[in-house]
Amino acid sequence: MPKMKTKSSAKKRFKLTGSGKIKRKHAFKSHILTKKSKKRKLALTHSTLVHASDVNSIKEQLRLK
Repeated sequence: MPKMKTKSSAKKRFKLTGSGKIKRKHAFKSHILTKKSKKRKLALTHSTLVHASDVNSIKEQLRLK
């Protein structure tokens, strides 16, 4: 049986925190920034945690389960 591989797209997008939660970055910060407010762009800069309903799916992609 071959090894289970992680999804390359998932390992590029998600990181584990020290407490085991999954961290992600916000979308919509790559281009067309002129119409977005400074407050909105600053908020999109910061990373956040993955929603609880998506955790199982992402853990499966990262082969953590």
